[in-house]
Amino acid sequence: MKRFQAGDKTSFALLVRRYQGPLYNFALRHVRVDTAAEDVVQEAFIRVVQNGAEFKFESRVSTWLFSIARNLSIDHLRKAALRKHPSLDQPTSDSEESRTLGETIADSKETDRSAEGERLKGRLEAAVRQLPEEQREVFLLRETGDMPFKDIAELTGVSENTVKSRMRYALLRLKELLADYEADAKALH
Repeated sequence: MKRFQAGDKTSFALLVRRYQGPLYNFALRHVRVDTAAEDVVQEAFIRVVQNGAEFKFESRVSTWLFSIARNLSIDHLRKAALRKHPSLDQPTSDSEESRTLGETIADSKETDRSAEGERLKGRLEAAVRQLPEEQREVFLLRETGDMPFKDIAELTGVSENTVKSRMRYALLRLKELLADYEADAKALH
């Protein structure tokens, strides 16, 4: 970031390479639509270009980037709530078997292994969606953003102990929500 602020344009490519994946995963868990997550990440990097000179290193660069992505995700969800027509990329329901409207129209065949992986992914995403907002946010920042608890506390404006508590409750709740899936998987094998 210091090199970028000093005018080294190639250092921006390094920032993108380092943070694009984690930011995308974080945004995707919030907005739940891959194209919207891509838009959030793209806009986050545009904000870095526009406001990079103002970054003061009072926090980590990763904390700043996730803060931008968090705010853009929240903005996206607010705008989506006002939208009158469903997107082709939007899940058709909140169930773990949910597919997008576009996938429903263009039905594709999957192998048994990829189908099972998709079911697990769907169940996990559905379980994460059921977490209270504060727990979900901490879980996503920690697991998809690989962010330390201290940075999450700074980003969310609560104490580090509160962040750890929210993470603990999120993990307990996810364990409860996924217990039936684990039992079903053991029964099949």
